[in-house]
Amino acid sequence: MNKSTKSATDSSITQNKKAFHDYFIEQRLEAGLALEGWEVKSLRAGKVQIRDSYVIIKGGEAFLFGTLISPLLSASTHVSPEGLRTRKLLLHRLEIDRLIGAIERKGYTAVALGLYWKKGRVKCEIGLAKGKKQHDKREVEKDRDWQRDKQRLLRKR
Repeated sequence: MNKSTKSATDSSITQNKKAFHDYFIEQRLEAGLALEGWEVKSLRAGKVQIRDSYVIIKGGEAFLFGTLISPLLSASTHVSPEGLRTRKLLLHRLEIDRLIGAIERKGYTAVALGLYWKKGRVKCEIGLAKGKKQHDKREVEKDRDWQRDKQRLLRKR
């Protein structure tokens, strides 16, 4: 395993597998996250859930909504941690304008795909997504099952 693949797997905090099941991901963006100190400690401990996370645009700024970061038991007593608070996403103006255009005009949804470390900072991978219908989900599952069966047959020979 070379150095680049090792750092890529070690830097991942969490992935939103449900987003890949429910949506067709058209485009991906990387955004910084404005966090408090106790949240960073919880992220290092892996106490985060982004299953129902999505991005809202309000007042020309992007916010991550629905992310649950559970506070650690060793959190400071003078801080009142709120696990489900809305967190600001750090994006360039051009990226925010592109998000606004895709969400409002083209009917996309912006969902959080994953959280990871990059140069000591927490980054959020955002996906511009279109919703899947039930028959699309069944078709993807059928293809995955066929690929698995095909590999199994090739191994037997």
